[in-house]
Amino acid sequence: QVQLVESGGSLVQAGGSLRLSCAASGRTFSSDFMGWFRQAPGKEREFVAAIKWIFGSGYYADSVKGRFTISRDKAKNTLYLQMNSLQPEDTAVYYCALRRTSYRGGNYPRATVEYEFWGQGTQVTVSS
Repeated sequence: QVQLVESGGSLVQAGGSLRLSCAASGRTFSSDFMGWFRQAPGKEREFVAAIKWIFGSGYYADSVKGRFTISRDKAKNTLYLQMNSLQPEDTAVYYCALRRTSYRGGNYPRATVEYEFWGQGTQVTVSS
């Protein structure tokens, strides 16, 4: 199995920055994609960013493009999300997710059902 543990969530003022981390352990050796999702109170969980693990290529939701950067450290089995220019609407619980099976759809998986393993989440609160 796979275990994912997020960290780095905090309270930050609008315009500030945070870096989230997600440490992966267990049977991660054949990971295809990892991603970040977020869920605000009363809303559906939504896609934020994804990365092709082997190549490091990132994909982003339009709402975060240009402000957030997804990256990974293969040696540490750790996923990151650098978040800059944070806004109150970025307030949510952020989850990392992992897809181990090879993705054969479009460019990248962005639906929650396309990921097999999930972390417990880390809270990000942006004050105005």
